[in-house]
Amino acid sequence: MADDHLMLAPICLIENSNGQFMVNQEALQVLRTFTQPLVVVAIVGLYRTGKSYLMNKLAGQRTGFSLGSTVQSHTKGIWMWCVPHPTKPNHTLVLLDTEGLGDVEKGDNKNDTWIFALAVLLSSTFVYNSMGTINQQAMEDIYYVTELTDKIKAKSSSRNEQMDDSMELVSLFPDFVWTVRDFILELEIDGQPITPDQYLENALKPKKGTSEEVGMCIQKFFRNKNCFIFAPPAYGKKLLKIEQLHDDELDADFVKSAENFSNHIYKKAKAKTLPGGAMVNGPRLGNLVVNYVEAITSGDIPCMENAVLALAELENSAAVRKAFRLYEKMMRQGMQFPTETIQELLCLHNICEREAINVFIRDSFKDVDQKFQKALENQLKAKLDEFCKQNERESRDRCTALLQDVFRPLEEAVKQSAFSKPGGYNIYLQQMQELQEKYNQQPKKGMQANKILEEYLKSKETVADAIKQADQRLTEKENQRREQERQAQAAAEAARRIEMEVRRQEQINWEIQRRQEEERRQMFIRMEAENRRLLEKHERERTRKLEEEARKIQEEQRRAVAEQKRRLQELQRQDNNRNSGVCPIL
Repeated sequence: MADDHLMLAPICLIENSNGQFMVNQEALQVLRTFTQPLVVVAIVGLYRTGKSYLMNKLAGQRTGFSLGSTVQSHTKGIWMWCVPHPTKPNHTLVLLDTEGLGDVEKGDNKNDTWIFALAVLLSSTFVYNSMGTINQQAMEDIYYVTELTDKIKAKSSSRNEQMDDSMELVSLFPDFVWTVRDFILELEIDGQPITPDQYLENALKPKKGTSEEVGMCIQKFFRNKNCFIFAPPAYGKKLLKIEQLHDDELDADFVKSAENFSNHIYKKAKAKTLPGGAMVNGPRLGNLVVNYVEAITSGDIPCMENAVLALAELENSAAVRKAFRLYEKMMRQGMQFPTETIQELLCLHNICEREAINVFIRDSFKDVDQKFQKALENQLKAKLDEFCKQNERESRDRCTALLQDVFRPLEEAVKQSAFSKPGGYNIYLQQMQELQEKYNQQPKKGMQANKILEEYLKSKETVADAIKQADQRLTEKENQRREQERQAQAAAEAARRIEMEVRRQEQINWEIQRRQEEERRQMFIRMEAENRRLLEKHERERTRKLEEEARKIQEEQRRAVAEQKRRLQELQRQDNNRNSGVCPIL
């Protein structure tokens, strides 16, 4: 729970001014800030019996609810203190302390009955606080329980008018806890020890006198019943300042009983629910308070069914508004107008519609025949129609602005008679086609793109016809002028061709002459080359012959030298033989 939701002290929730009940709007606003499930514990009982001390104990504080130390009742109306539940996470413990019953200063017990009834209607655990023992007098003091069927209705009309709807009340009433203060007797029956719960059960058994009816009513209306007995917390003047005393200064049995009572409330007290099991949070409890108090002040009997239906009306209407706002927010965040197709819009609608309906189902309850869900669906359908119209409108606006921007140069050209010339119509059509393609290429035009373009083109048909007619007139004159120019160009072309033919013939003759001269020059070059070749050949042949003659002469010389050398060697040999005396062999 956020710190700004913490209540540092109790606040009056229902004011009782001169017998008139009135809801404190400041307290109502505080209550509505608590959005967690509530465990609502209300305490009632005779004045000056110590109810406020028990409420402070449950709040974990020594002070808070006013205890008072005189014979006058301090608490007026119903006071509220919302604190974090000490044992149940994400739950808030709502403590309702009521003004004392039987205050002689009020003079009228009618208010007491309504205080008793409001405590029963608003709580999930109802604590009745009394002094002494549960005896005949105590039963008579709680006679208010016998008037509950006269002060509270379960349904606005019974299915059978003769049937009492008290059985309906049984399923709707809170758990019942009877706290008996300053109990000094022994807990036993016929010498056998009993528990406080058994003590209460025995006290509620039918007995002669008023208590018989009271006991039967308690037995009948409250399914779960528990009892806690408390020894006197202190004696003498200590009681006047009990909120200032520490536990070690109080009676040990009293402290233990207070601890047992607190633990029971923390662990056993259930979260308050509506018929059908819906959890009650701060806003819902606040609406119940307003409904019940308005019924009492108007003279009607508080009806649980009417209160729940009124609460359902408020919460379901709020759930419809919340779901519708969520749908509208998601659509605006998710949609980029204009869409290219209706399917884009419908796909996003389906997503947002599912989320909105889920939020409605989560926040609503008792939507009989899906009345509010159908209303939400109708609102979403109507809003979808608005989005579709907006989509078309934005598409039309976007396309109109885009057409003006894209076709502005063309329209300026038309104004300046740029197409008032032969062939202007085709130029106009070509530029028109190019601009259409440019327009079609632009993104985010939406579903009206083609329709707006067609409307634009249709609006320009008269302009196109005027350009076409002007083009036809100018084209006819231009054709005549072009024919004259063509004939003149043809004559000039013929003359040019004759001149070119003469030039070509001259060129041919010059070319032939040039080629003949070149041939002669080439022939001369070839003859000179042939002569040089023949001379070179003759020279080579002469040189070969000279070389051949030289080789022959050299060979003959070589042979002659060889022969001379042979003869010389032979003569030397002969000469050698003669010198040695050997006759040469001839």
